Amino acid sequence: TGYDLVRLMTGAYGTLGVLTEVSMKVLPDVAAQTTLTLDGLDDAAAIAAMSAALGSPFEVTGVAHDPAAGKTRFRLEGFDSSVAYRAEALAAVLAPFGRAEQGQADWAAIRDVTAFADQPGDVWRISVKPSDAAGIAGRMGAKAVQYDWGGGLIWALSDGGDLRARLGDFSGHATLVRGAADAPTFQPEPAPLAAISAGLRQKFDPRSILNPGIMA
Repeated sequence: TGYDLVRLMTGAYGTLGVLTEVSMKVLPDVAAQTTLTLDGLDDAAAIAAMSAALGSPFEVTGVAHDPAAGKTRFRLEGFDSSVAYRAEALAAVLAPFGRAEQGQADWAAIRDVTAFADQPGDVWRISVKPSDAAGIAGRMGAKAVQYDWGGGLIWALSDGGDLRARLGDFSGHATLVRGAADAPTFQPEPAPLAAISAGLRQKFDPRSILNPGIMA
């Protein structure tokens, strides 16, 4: 009760406190899972297909696009009969974008962006409106990109430098997840929000000893 400290601590990267005990609620695994895959779509067409799937009533639980592999993937989960019906119905929704093949995919690898794990360079996480994603990815000059969350999340592998400077103003935020770019980890905040953030950190960590430097 009271202040929602759980949400405040989540994503704070250890700058507001130290967690000494964590309780987790777990749920049963799904009974069945399948993945529909479209091949050969460009980024704009893939995002349109992902938006169509997410806008359908068929409870799609994952949508991702890998431009390098030319694969656009759609995950369905649930009971066997439900998954079978929804897969067939979703394939009909996706028909304007091509023939959707049914199979399996490594969604943990998609989530964790393991394709970038052993690649040299900086890894950026860019959250944007899906409708803006293809244009933003096109001007960032990255070595490779992957799309998750239906295009709302772009993972970018960059040669270095401040990717935000190349992007300029855009509706969203970019986080430097890994790398040596001379850039702050997090997207600079507007002055009013930055003042609130600084005030919170001062209250929680008045001596500035918790993970110093990661946030401005």
